[in-house]
Amino acid sequence: MTDGSAARSGVEEPLEQSVRFTGATEAVAGRCPAAARTSTQELMKTQNRCRQILIHGLLLVLAGLLFGFVVPHTPHPRLALGAHVKFVTNGLVFIVMGLLLLKVPHNVGPRSTAVMLLATWLTWVMAFSEAANAWWGTTQMLPIAAAQAKASGGAAWQEMVVKLTHIAAGLSLVIAWGLLVAGFVRKPTVAGDADA
Repeated sequence: MTDGSAARSGVEEPLEQSVRFTGATEAVAGRCPAAARTSTQELMKTQNRCRQILIHGLLLVLAGLLFGFVVPHTPHPRLALGAHVKFVTNGLVFIVMGLLLLKVPHNVGPRSTAVMLLATWLTWVMAFSEAANAWWGTTQMLPIAAAQAKASGGAAWQEMVVKLTHIAAGLSLVIAWGLLVAGFVRKPTVAGDADA
């Protein structure tokens, strides 16, 4: 009991774990000033959302690469190629967004990351509607690609699905990227919980 190792087995061990956790929280909060204003639970939730954005980006790229094998076998390969490119490019956008949020100091708050995560889900829906459009051949939302594909137009509900998914995802992407830019440009606030 005189050698110090016995003394550590009791009270000091939970204290050391607490110090390690607090140090990790402070390190994350140092990279993310907005996180310093939030509770540890909010910090963990925000970090989890940022990681999910990165994972969605990686999966979108993978889906796009796999869909590339299907492109020549669709009725409208030009529209399928557009879907393939949409999966990959949007995936890259979310990879960049996720990496910026996880690795670069910023002032992006938890509500902003929730909007960004919502944008990833809406992008999936839009990309799948474009993939389906390789069979549907709608012309209203993507008239240039449809003309190149010699598409004759889809059913009214198909045109509506493609249109609504593109509008929702497009708006959410613009808002999400705007929040990201604002979180990097905005200076940290001293007090209060003004969180974008």
